[in-house]
Amino acid sequence: MIREELPTALDGERLDRVVALVADVSRSVAVAVVAAGGVRVDGAVATSGKVRLTAGQLVEVDPAKVPETAPPGPEEAVDFAVVHVDDAVIVVDKPAGLVVHPGAGHAGGTLANGLLARFPDIAGVGDPMRPGIVHRLDAGSSGLLVVARTAEAAAALVAQFADHSAGRRYDAVVWRHPEAAHGIVDAPIGRDPGDPLRMAVVADGRPARTEYQVVDRYSTPAVLARLACTLQTGRTHQIRVHLAAVGHPLVGDSVYGDRRTTFGLTRPFLHAAELSFTHPTTGDRVTFTSPLPADLTTFLATTTP
Repeated sequence: MIREELPTALDGERLDRVVALVADVSRSVAVAVVAAGGVRVDGAVATSGKVRLTAGQLVEVDPAKVPETAPPGPEEAVDFAVVHVDDAVIVVDKPAGLVVHPGAGHAGGTLANGLLARFPDIAGVGDPMRPGIVHRLDAGSSGLLVVARTAEAAAALVAQFADHSAGRRYDAVVWRHPEAAHGIVDAPIGRDPGDPLRMAVVADGRPARTEYQVVDRYSTPAVLARLACTLQTGRTHQIRVHLAAVGHPLVGDSVYGDRRTTFGLTRPFLHAAELSFTHPTTGDRVTFTSPLPADLTTFLATTTP
């Protein structure tokens, strides 16, 4: 049974939206779960998803009542660039706004759907809901991501991301100048107890470690800094959460940026610029790079030291 005490941030929300959040399903699936008698509120079976809840109420969802979701299918219309392809791996350059695989609110139109259209052989690799996917990027982030074409390649890549031998470097622009030119944020990350839609630094979270190097400092259009960030773990929203926690949220980040101006950006200034790993077949160390996309270079053109 999935249990969640409603946080203050969701006070007044409809039950079906809360169920969608806690069970990580679409709103339509949440409605079906309620209709099937799979949801209790404060111990009583809920009969309608339209009821609005109060902070502190206990919501329980029976996973057995959640209908199985069909694996993603091919969608040729999904747009992304292929940087490299061979018999074992595919390296793609993901545009900002593209969700990596189906999930709550995103049944289709994902990178996984687009990959299946171009590389149907990945359908049997790994989790059927996430074929070939061995790591992820936030929907709002752009840049490099490697996909496995075989089960052997998937196992090798998953192991490298787990032991941190795969390298990932991100370009980021943050508010204010960090005091030190180089720093490491080592703090556990988990769900924000006040808002299940956000992640936060929490004592009982999963270990997370982000290293950063200051590349440039700007005074216009505000006091900002450009950082090169290296992930030593891969938690959800890790760079965004860690940099916000030390007082340097990403420019353009409407979730962790405390409602600061975005300077016209529609997403966080975060780009996966470099990806390196040991090739699962050849054993060679390979490195791929990606230039900043147009929206980020346009913003940088407005900055001055």
